[in-house]
Amino acid sequence: MDGTVTAAPAELARRLYDALADGDAAALDALLDPAFVGVLADGMPDGGGTHEGAEAMCRDGWGAIGRGFRARAVPQRFLELADGRLLVTGHYSGAGRGGGTALDAAFAHLFTVGDGRFTHLEQYTDTARWRDAASPFTTLTLRVTDGVADVRLNRPEHGNAIDVAMARDLREAATRIAEDSSVRVVLLRGNGPMLTTGGDIDLFSGLEDAELPPLLRRMIDDYHQALERLAEIDAPLVVGVRGAAAGGGLGLVCTADYAIAATDAVFAVGYGRIGLTADGGTTWYLPRLVGMRRAQEMFLLNRRLTADEACQWGLVNRVVPADDVDAEAETVAAGLAAGPTRAFGGMRRLLRRSYETPLGDQLHAERNAIVDVAATGDAAEGITAFAERRRPRFTGR
Repeated sequence: MDGTVTAAPAELARRLYDALADGDAAALDALLDPAFVGVLADGMPDGGGTHEGAEAMCRDGWGAIGRGFRARAVPQRFLELADGRLLVTGHYSGAGRGGGTALDAAFAHLFTVGDGRFTHLEQYTDTARWRDAASPFTTLTLRVTDGVADVRLNRPEHGNAIDVAMARDLREAATRIAEDSSVRVVLLRGNGPMLTTGGDIDLFSGLEDAELPPLLRRMIDDYHQALERLAEIDAPLVVGVRGAAAGGGLGLVCTADYAIAATDAVFAVGYGRIGLTADGGTTWYLPRLVGMRRAQEMFLLNRRLTADEACQWGLVNRVVPADDVDAEAETVAAGLAAGPTRAFGGMRRLLRRSYETPLGDQLHAERNAIVDVAATGDAAEGITAFAERRRPRFTGR
């Protein structure tokens, strides 16, 4: 015998929970057999299923949970079973990074230990509690990771059409983003084949004549608050468009600071076809982005733009194959998330207000903005990095 004393399974488990809470990769590497297999409960919002190999478990199992939740496993009881396995029971506590309800879910972990390392884990937990904590939204998802607030419209079976719930969810998501100081860029896309078809016409057509005006007022109030908050925050907005961006939903593209479209995407307002006027800020943005004559053509003649036309007219920045939209949008968002967020916010406001601000007032606003931002840490870092001929390391502050 070499005299080595192996820690008891319960002590190993305590070390494992501490390593997970601390994000200690070296400790996890020492505690997990390379061939470790983790089975996380089906129905988990993130990380569920079987993960073969310690690396896969850390990356796709626990790592996925960490990206979606600020959560900690708190063990309460340790029981060594007759077959040599270890049963640990306790509670998860924390919250979803999307801002859902507080997480309080019981768990049972069944571990297998071999040669002083964990070789297998089976997780049992109340997955409904996890789903409730994942998101307060019913029509979109919101996740904040590494400074990127990733918003996805999530009514793919309805073309991500905007209904009462989505307008409310967009307002709430924009509010949470505005209140989260960690957000440095917003990335907006749609689940399914398109960004959004605009207002939910099926909803409108099922109403009595007297019911439509108050419903539109409620919806548009919420939607416009969302657009206004997204326009006013420091974090730039990047939008990826697949399929269609139409009606009031086109306002999301107009509000964006950078828009990427799939080659087969189409853009339209379409209000004249249903006898309504416009919303979503489109009457303000489109004349500024594409010019008054082209805006009049879109509104009065229901002109639909192809992706290439939208790029030529100045409505979007780039056109890429549909399969590349997400990757391209994520690359742009990651670059902006590493930038000087406070300075970006000042730039966004100066540009947006320039159309109706007299030159003298604009010069005054530019002076005030640059003096204000000059006091930030990012300004000091940017100037120092330029002088030292290196890439700046901005923090968003």
